Amino acid sequence: MKNLILVRGVPGSGKTTFAMLLTEHNKGIEVCADEYGKQYGPNGEFYPACLGEAHEWCENIVHTLITADVTPVVVHNTFTKEIEMQAYYEMARKYGYRVTTIIVENRHNGVSTHNVPEATIENMRSRFEVSL
Repeated sequence: MKNLILVRGVPGSGKTTFAMLLTEHNKGIEVCADEYGKQYGPNGEFYPACLGEAHEWCENIVHTLITADVTPVVVHNTFTKEIEMQAYYEMARKYGYRVTTIIVENRHNGVSTHNVPEATIENMRSRFEVSL
């Protein structure tokens, strides 16, 4: 079975660390919108002004991986709203991937590596949608 895993959580929750655990030993590939900033942002850093472009880039990378039958593909973005995962659900359905979503909680008092202000993180927490 081909798998697409969406790792959700607020900045600093450990999404990247968890995604890397899921793909260690060359089993699958992890990708996130933050990587766009490392490649195209000023000084290789996260750049909030290009957030839309970063998410479009991430979706394109995932599409490339899925059409090449890579498995698992692990996407680790905040995904605070259900709608933010829709394009990934559609890709998975089209190419025969099973989707699993995982929410990573920040129980270890992790800090955002992108220096996201606490007020922004709190706003993300308040709008975080969970559908069981």
